[in-house]
Amino acid sequence: MPSETHLSPVAAGGAVTVDGAPAAGSWVDELLLRGPDTELALHFGTQVDRTALRRMVQQREGELAAVGVRPGGSVALRLPPSLCFVTVLLAAWRLGAQVSLLDYRLTPHEIDGALDRLLPQVLVQPAKPASGALRAVYEVDPDYLRYEPGVPARTPHSLIQLSSGSTGPSKIIGRTAADVVDELDRYDAIEGFPRRGERAVVLGSMVHVLGLVGGLLHGLHAGVPMVVPPRLTIDGILKALADGDQPTTLIGVPSQAEILAAVAEPPSLPRFRRMITGGELVRPELWRAVTEGYGITLGNMYGMTELGVIATDIEGAHRPSLTPTRGIAVRVVDGEVLLSRERSPYIGPVDPTRWADGWLRTRDAGEVDPDTGRVTIRGRLDSQVSIGGLKVDLTEVEQTLAAAPGVESAVVLYDEGIKAYVSVVATDSSSGTASTDIDGFLRERLAGYKRPRAVHVLPTMPRTSSGKLLRDRVALRAAAEAVQAEQQT
Repeated sequence: MPSETHLSPVAAGGAVTVDGAPAAGSWVDELLLRGPDTELALHFGTQVDRTALRRMVQQREGELAAVGVRPGGSVALRLPPSLCFVTVLLAAWRLGAQVSLLDYRLTPHEIDGALDRLLPQVLVQPAKPASGALRAVYEVDPDYLRYEPGVPARTPHSLIQLSSGSTGPSKIIGRTAADVVDELDRYDAIEGFPRRGERAVVLGSMVHVLGLVGGLLHGLHAGVPMVVPPRLTIDGILKALADGDQPTTLIGVPSQAEILAAVAEPPSLPRFRRMITGGELVRPELWRAVTEGYGITLGNMYGMTELGVIATDIEGAHRPSLTPTRGIAVRVVDGEVLLSRERSPYIGPVDPTRWADGWLRTRDAGEVDPDTGRVTIRGRLDSQVSIGGLKVDLTEVEQTLAAAPGVESAVVLYDEGIKAYVSVVATDSSSGTASTDIDGFLRERLAGYKRPRAVHVLPTMPRTSSGKLLRDRVALRAAAEAVQAEQQT
């Protein structure tokens, strides 16, 4: 629970009509809730058709209105993946409220900090604590808490998200309803992305852009049932892929592809056609293990919270290059990828150089093929460092390290020298032996000035709540120190 100093409970009542609410959220009805009454919309452990979904959204709308939510109001959702999350989100949008999404796994200290920055009028969280290791969907009831310092929406944005924070403090990012609708249009134009008559098993968090728009909102808009396994175990994922009679796409992140690859003898899954990952590029060994083991295609998407989906290679045909989605202009200036965006997506203090004159600076290094227009992301721009006057691309070092036998994932940083953090496939070997094997592999492939001064083997790699590898120096140092301390006891 966050601090209760500024939180007070408010009672939820029955349905309440709010003047102007239908017009405020008409895009939700037109693009997300419309569809055949008996069409399956969601499968969160239980099947929900569109009639049931509309009824539940209407009920939540009445509850929100009863606690004072009005057009132009502000709501923060701190709910786990659940029907409650979906229905409260859609109901708040129908009322014309601005919705901020907070990961339910944040600590009370983090929640307090987020509320101080966002100032929502109402916080919606589970009435009882949500718990359960590896659960992917929960059954919860909402608790509506008035946040006393909260104010109505101060910007025209419908959706507020916090950046993943993989490289530093989170930024506050706002998107209007028009921005969300534009992204849905881009998904409609992506060749090979799930369409009506197919189904999508979604492992990505709905608090973050891939699971939210690519999974939930696209599924509702395109008539693609969104399936969330009850648990994020290999058995739970395989059962979700095996159920149903429609061609199935799995949407997740590379760490979830690792779960599939860990199966020694993958079962026959005739309806499983493809997996699409967001985030970092899947390493070659993992790509081969998944595509050959399951007989599917494995594609990749590049996106940002600020803009949503940007470029894709759905079939994995052009690795590592990706095709920009419709309406997205991409250019490279001084090695940095820039994206067209009419307005700045940021709310509150932020580096003013991140957006200027209609272009968003991604801080990603990349290149654009002048003939095909495809973009290749080469890692973070700050991955270029000088070692003794010689330029080293840390992305090259990281990709080489990730290809080493037995390495599951890797992060390479400059921290008073090049340092690497890796997790390895579990064996009887000690971490010291693993480090020695990795060092030998790197000696054969990288010049001496490029090789890490230290390789820290961690039991698991720290990740953000969206599944991205954490690149924060302090957190990685702490993880390595914890391993060292345990080895010394």
